[in-house]
Amino acid sequence: MARAIWTGSISFGLVSIPVGLFSATEDHTIHFNQFERGTADRIRYQRVNERTGKEVEYSDIVKGKDVGGGDYVLVEPDELADIAPGRSRTIDIVTFVDLDEIDPIFFQKTYWLAPTAEQYARPYALLRDAMTRTNRAGIATFVMRGKEYLTAVRADDDVLALETLFFADEIRDRSSLDELPGTSKAKGKEMEMATGLIESMSGPWRPEDFRDTFTERVEKLIEDKRRGREIVTEAEPPEPTAMSDLIAALEASVAEARGGRKPAGTKAGKAGGKAERKTRKAEPDPPDLSELSKADLTAMARDLDVAGRSSMNRAELEKAVAKASGAAQKRRKAS
Repeated sequence: MARAIWTGSISFGLVSIPVGLFSATEDHTIHFNQFERGTADRIRYQRVNERTGKEVEYSDIVKGKDVGGGDYVLVEPDELADIAPGRSRTIDIVTFVDLDEIDPIFFQKTYWLAPTAEQYARPYALLRDAMTRTNRAGIATFVMRGKEYLTAVRADDDVLALETLFFADEIRDRSSLDELPGTSKAKGKEMEMATGLIESMSGPWRPEDFRDTFTERVEKLIEDKRRGREIVTEAEPPEPTAMSDLIAALEASVAEARGGRKPAGTKAGKAGGKAERKTRKAEPDPPDLSELSKADLTAMARDLDVAGRSSMNRAELEKAVAKASGAAQKRRKAS
């Protein structure tokens, strides 16, 4: 039988339901012990007093907060529990929101909630079914293991799920990211091909179709080494697609996603075994350089082997890429 990692009550309005909290997921990552290379000696970590060098029992350890200047404020575990005794035993729903309004970036970890006794099944089912009907999630906070959590309680078929959420100030500002496309919009053939590729690759969500293949490879590596077999190295990841090859790559991807049909402009065999008619593949439409980001222009400059590209600003990159692209096109026509 599953064991609750936390017990308390979930409350909304004046209704309080005793519940247990259970892990909804499990980590199947392969965990390794550490050894000193060239020996069979395990590496172990100890809690050591840095002044005396002696090991300290876990029960004798307290928490300390650095307040600057080498000073610390020491806090006992019981003191942390005492400042919020009720909140550490109650999941108090303060509001209900439309579940679809919660940005997925806020979701952290999922737990199941279950009533602790049969007599609490009726109010538990009432809350679950009411949230199912309204597509609402209950937003609540509670304290567990010395940490306060923001949570969303939602209905998941016959069970209540509790999602721990990040607080708003824990979400990093995306404006600090470099080389984002900004307001430039993809258009024309590129957009049509990208949309077609997404449609061709679309299908229903079936989580059972996916598995952790890396863990399987780690297990195989361990077994191969145990049996003294040859270790097979995986292929290197693909190179980034050059901007000049984007249309061609999209066309080939759409054809593959649709079942192997070749894109227009490639060789196609005629019915009845007749000889293939050779067609010359049309040159892809050159991208509008004014619409590209600095990152895209830098990538094109690298593909075109433009000298000094790392020190150029965006305007200089656009000019250099245009010049190098024109020269490359002339060489292709000449050949």
